[in-house]
Amino acid sequence: MLCRAALSPLVRSPGWCFVLSPRAIAAISHLYLPRHNQRLRNESIRCWSSIPFITMPLSRTHGKSFAHRSELKHAKRIVVKLGSAVVTRGDECGLALGRLASIVEQVSVLQNQGREMMIVTSGAVAFGKQRLRHEILLSQSVRQALHSGQSQLKDMAIPVLEARACAAAGQSGLMALYEAMFTQYSICAAQILVTNLDFHDEQKRRNLNGTLHELLRMNIVPIINTNDAVVPPPEPNSDLQGVNVISVKDNDSLAARLAVEMKTDLLIVLSDVEGLFDSPPGSDDAKLIDIFYPGDQQSVTFGTKSRVGMGGMEAKVKAALWALQGGTSVVIANGTHPKISGHVITDIVEGKKVGTFFSEVKPAGPTVEQQGEMARTGGRTLAALQPEQRAEIIYRLADLLTDQREEILLANKKDLEEAENKGRLALPLLKRLSLSTSKLNSLAIGLRQIAASSQESVGRVIRRTRIAKDLDLEQVTVPIGVLLVIFESRPDCLPQVSALAIASGNGLLLKGGKEAAHSNQILHHLTQEALSIHGVKDAVQLVNTREEVEDLCRLDKLIDLIIPRGSSQLVRNIQKAAKGIPVMGHSEGICHVYVDTDASVEKVTRIIRDSKCEYPAACNALETLLIHRDLLRTPLFDQIIDMLRVEQVKIHAGPKFASYLTFSPSEVKSLRTEYGDLECCIEVVDSVQEAVEHIHKYGSSHTDVIITENEKTAEFFLQHVDSACVFWNASTRFSDGYRFGLGAEVGISTSRIHARGPVGIEGLLTTKWLLRGDNHIVSDFSEHGSMKYLHESLPLPQRNTS
Repeated sequence: MLCRAALSPLVRSPGWCFVLSPRAIAAISHLYLPRHNQRLRNESIRCWSSIPFITMPLSRTHGKSFAHRSELKHAKRIVVKLGSAVVTRGDECGLALGRLASIVEQVSVLQNQGREMMIVTSGAVAFGKQRLRHEILLSQSVRQALHSGQSQLKDMAIPVLEARACAAAGQSGLMALYEAMFTQYSICAAQILVTNLDFHDEQKRRNLNGTLHELLRMNIVPIINTNDAVVPPPEPNSDLQGVNVISVKDNDSLAARLAVEMKTDLLIVLSDVEGLFDSPPGSDDAKLIDIFYPGDQQSVTFGTKSRVGMGGMEAKVKAALWALQGGTSVVIANGTHPKISGHVITDIVEGKKVGTFFSEVKPAGPTVEQQGEMARTGGRTLAALQPEQRAEIIYRLADLLTDQREEILLANKKDLEEAENKGRLALPLLKRLSLSTSKLNSLAIGLRQIAASSQESVGRVIRRTRIAKDLDLEQVTVPIGVLLVIFESRPDCLPQVSALAIASGNGLLLKGGKEAAHSNQILHHLTQEALSIHGVKDAVQLVNTREEVEDLCRLDKLIDLIIPRGSSQLVRNIQKAAKGIPVMGHSEGICHVYVDTDASVEKVTRIIRDSKCEYPAACNALETLLIHRDLLRTPLFDQIIDMLRVEQVKIHAGPKFASYLTFSPSEVKSLRTEYGDLECCIEVVDSVQEAVEHIHKYGSSHTDVIITENEKTAEFFLQHVDSACVFWNASTRFSDGYRFGLGAEVGISTSRIHARGPVGIEGLLTTKWLLRGDNHIVSDFSEHGSMKYLHESLPLPQRNTS
C-alpha cells in the first residue's frame, strides 16, 4: 500500500492513467521503503511525482541497425553498459563515485530529452567487498581490543572474500547510490536483477520484457544487473551459441541479450580502453578501429581481459556482433578517461567519432583513416619525384581545366541549381560557388605559374655550414607532410590547393562543402588523372564520407597541418576542435583603409571603391574606413560618402564619427566586425598614430592600407602596423596569392609563426638538417680532443634559373 500511495500523484496526473503491474511496483518499491534517511526518501517521492511524463514515438522502425554514426542522434531507446573497470576504483574495492556521477548526469540529460534509457551495471561485488572488509576489520579490532585489553591494532589478515557474498552485501548499497544520484535530476530509477534462467524460461522472459516496457512507459530508468549473489560460475564455451541464443555469463552478454530483447536502437558499452584495437592496446602497432564490420574478427588480435570483471574485449566484440545481428547498433568506448568520460555518452549519441562503432554497412570507398595513410604514402612518393615531374603534373592539370571545361561547368550548374532550390546559401556564398569559363581560364594561368615556380621548391638548400673538417651540415626544404584543407562553397579552391600541394610534395586531404559536391567530384577526378601520369594518384584524396569536421580535426596521427578556407565561424570552429594539430589561417578579415590628410583626391575613391565593392564577401575586402578628422566636411569627404551611396554600401558610424554628426547613420555595434557584404564602418582618427592604434585594437592582422602622398607618413604606417599585409596607395584586394605572383594560395595566414599573409608553395614547406661526416664522434671535440669546431658558412649551390 505504501508503494501505491507514493505513486498516486502520478496516477492522478491530468490526462494520464497508468495501471501498474505488481512486478513494476516491486521493481521500484525499494525507493519508498523507510530507511535511515527518510527525509531524502520523501524528497525523492515529491520530485519524481511532479515530473511531466512525455511520450515520444520511436524515431525509426526497429529491425535494422544504423549504418552511420551520424544517424545515432535518432536513437530513441538506449542501453548503457557499465563495465566493472568503469564503476570501480583502481584498488578494486569501492566505487569510482565521481565517474559514476558523471555517467548518471549524461544518462539523465538523454532521458530528459525524451529518450528511453536503461543501464546494465557492474559494481555490486566491488561495493560489497568494501563493506565486508570494513565490517571484518571492525569486528577483528573489537575482538582484539577485548582480548588484549588495549585498543592498539596489530596487523590483521583479511580473508579472501567470496564474490557472491560480496554481491549480496553490495547490491542494496549500489542501488541506493544510483537512486540518490538520479534524484538530483528528478528521475526515478528501478532495480532489476536477472540470471540466465530468466531468459531461457519463456514465462520469465515475457515477465521481464513486460516489466521493462512498463517502467520505460513511466519514464523510469531501469538499472539491470546479473544476480551475482545466486548466479553459478560461468560454464566454459557457453558464451555465444548462435544467432538466436546468447548465454548470459557476464554483463556484456546480458547487455546484448537485453538490447535485442527490448528492440533497443543503441547499445553503448563502456570499458577502460578507447575501443577496439587491431592488436592489444599498448603494443607498438596497435591502431584504434573506428568502424568494425562483421567478418573483421580475423584482423584483430585480442589481449587479456581487464583488471576486474568477468569478460574481456573478445567477449565484448562477440556480444556486440550478436546485438548488431539483432538490429541494435553498438559502440564500445572508454568510460574511464578523465578527459572524455564526462561527455562520452552524449558524444556518442550526437554521432561524434568516439570509440569503435559496429556497422553492417561497409562504405563503398576507403575510410578517412585509410585515405590519410594513402595521402601520406602518396605524398612521400610525390616528394621523391624530380621537380620537372611534379611541374609536369601541374601543367597537365591546368590543361585539363580548359579541355574539360564543359563537364566542369555542367557539374557546377547542378550544384548551383540544388543550392538555389534549397535556398540555404546567401548570395555571397552562391557567388563563391559559381564557376565560369573566365574563372577556369584564370585558374589554369595560376596553375602554370605554380608549375613554373616549383622547380626549386622541395630539396632546396637554404644553409650550409662546415662544422669541422669533413663534417658538413645542410638545411634543406622538405614537405610538411599531410595537409587537411577544409573549404566551403569554393570549388575553385580544389585545383589551386592541389597544385600547391603537388608542387611542395605534400599529401593532401580535401573536405569540401556538400553544396559543391558535383563540382568537387569532377575537379578531384581531373586532379587524380593528372597525378596518374607519374603514378602518384593517391597523394590527393577527397573525403566523401560522413565524417564531421570536428572528427577530422582529431586525426593528429594522420594530419600535420589544417588549413580552413571559409567563413570566420568555420575557422573558429576548426581552431577550437583541432586536437594537437596546428591550424593555419585567419578567423576574421577586418581590413582597414586609412585616408590621411595628404591623400590624393583621385586615388581615394578608386581605392575605397575597389577595396569594398569589387568583391565584398572576400576576406580581404574593406570593413572599416578610417578618416582623418581634418577631412570631415571637405569636398573629399563628400565624394567618399557619395560614392558609397551610389554603390549602395550601408554605412555604420563609429562612436567618434557619430559625435560629429547631427543625424548620423546607425551607430556601429562593434568596431571589430567583418560584414562580408556591402556594409562598412566609418570612424574618425586624429592622426596616423591613432589610426595605427585603432588597427591594433580592433583589427585582425589581415590587411590594412594607407592612402597618402606623404612618404614619411606612409613609411611610418608601413613599419608600425603589425599585420600580415600592409599597403600604401593600393587596394586591400591585392592581398591574394595569385596577385602576389604565387600562382595561387592555400589561404591567408595571420599567424605569428611559420607562414604569414597569402600562403603559396613556400608556406607549405618546412626544413630538415642533413649532416655528412666521416667517423666523427662528439668526444673528439672535447677539451682534450683531437678536433675543433669550425662553424664556417659555405656558399649555397647555384639555383637553376632557367
